[in-house]
Amino acid sequence: MAAVAALWLAGCTTVAPPVPSEIKPSPPAPAVPSLPAQFTAADWSALPGWADDDVAAAWPAFRVGCPALVAAPATLATWQRVCGLADTVDTRAPGAVRAFFETHFTPYAVRAADGRDAGLVTGYYEPLLAGSRVRTPRFGIALYAAPDDLLTVDLAALHPELKDRRVRGRVEGRRVVPYWTRADIANGRAPMAGRELVWVENAVEAFFLEIQGSGRVALADGSVMRVGYADQNGHPYRSIGRVLIDRGELAPERASMQGIRDWGRRNPDKLPALLNENPSYVFFREVPPPAPGSLEAAIDGPIGTLGVPLLRERTIAVDTRSIPLGAPVFLATTRPLSTRPLQRLVLAQDTGGAIRGAVRADYFWGFGDTAGREAGRMRQDGRMWLLWPKDVPLP
Repeated sequence: MAAVAALWLAGCTTVAPPVPSEIKPSPPAPAVPSLPAQFTAADWSALPGWADDDVAAAWPAFRVGCPALVAAPATLATWQRVCGLADTVDTRAPGAVRAFFETHFTPYAVRAADGRDAGLVTGYYEPLLAGSRVRTPRFGIALYAAPDDLLTVDLAALHPELKDRRVRGRVEGRRVVPYWTRADIANGRAPMAGRELVWVENAVEAFFLEIQGSGRVALADGSVMRVGYADQNGHPYRSIGRVLIDRGELAPERASMQGIRDWGRRNPDKLPALLNENPSYVFFREVPPPAPGSLEAAIDGPIGTLGVPLLRERTIAVDTRSIPLGAPVFLATTRPLSTRPLQRLVLAQDTGGAIRGAVRADYFWGFGDTAGREAGRMRQDGRMWLLWPKDVPLP
């Protein structure tokens, strides 16, 4: 959902519940996006860095995505042939993966409806927290599972023109009212007892976990619990970084994850009120480990919107109204806070509440602190090329 840098500075204003760089399982999106975008066929030589990229590094992401795309009726016709051909590729042969894409796909330069070919590229990652399955003096901050009384109303069922618009709520008497806010949940007003999934140590880290949408919790017994996005309370996201900037308590260049962590350490008494400035709240689910020896286990990433694990530095979140979920994309951008090229084949296997627009991507950096530092600093310009199967109509 969003990504880290974007969400510090902006909140969502859509009716659909905003979910930051969320990593949530759901069926693949239809192959025909609804947001206008321009696609122009290009030669492979027009993709900057294509010839130098280790294209085979993205192959596991492509292969793990194929079963999900072929299993969905909306995407079966698009992907069945090329996914079947992928079974015949001998990846031990030098250049075999590159030849597969160049033979069976056509690259299309992506432009926004107004013709712009450059957009924003941010980053996200999978954090690690310490925690416990039971509350202890050290671990007193709960991550909650989705509550039973949380309703989702698909407005398109009532009004077709409201496609992709949903609201969350709860029943109070004979009325559907907004669901409890973050403050309600934190202050004990919301009936959340029994929905505690795991307990963690730090409220700020729990808040950042919501923004990333998935993560791992190292438990006291030495095991690691993986958690992923389950649902959201339906309230719009409000950036606490923006709140601190508007109050004059942080300079814009300091409104990063680390800057907010530092502010929280200096102002522990003010921290709960600051976090409650964002009424949005994300609920989690425990994610079972992949089968040993499987491709999913080898990738070892969080589960994206396509329902498959994300491969570090080879997957992105996109706006599926413009870029079909699951499609290969060639991304040309730069590394965080630099002009050094970052040009590589990636797979569009995730979505995010702040990822809006045809030329817009959220780059998955992977797991841990190093990935988190890169993600938190990334706010670069970038261009995108959609790789689309030959002889299949464009989205």
